[in-house]
Amino acid sequence: MVRLITHNLLACHFRDVQIELREAEFNPEFLKGFMPKLEWKALVDAARQLGDTTLPLEVPEMLDDEFLKNLHHVLLEIHVEEGVMSCPNCKHDYPILNGIPNMLLAEHEIG
Repeated sequence: MVRLITHNLLACHFRDVQIELREAEFNPEFLKGFMPKLEWKALVDAARQLGDTTLPLEVPEMLDDEFLKNLHHVLLEIHVEEGVMSCPNCKHDYPILNGIPNMLLAEHEIG
């Protein structure tokens, strides 16, 4: 399943997506520990592409419960089930089917 917690490692953009919201256990300590690993601007941009505007443009100084719950929702509860991830660098489109992105390149696309 494509969740924004894994998408954050990529430079891809979403389009034509179907999302599903699934509850996940809230763990503020996990989120605080994961914060340094996030590419904040990319995460906010991806969340907005998916229709969620709850995250601020800049990381707040105080990580209060409301912020952490919004971050939890974006990272762990939004699942992209169908759609396309488009890479702005290589211009390749990666289809997402049943929540799984196909990021394998055909032989003629390598090199």
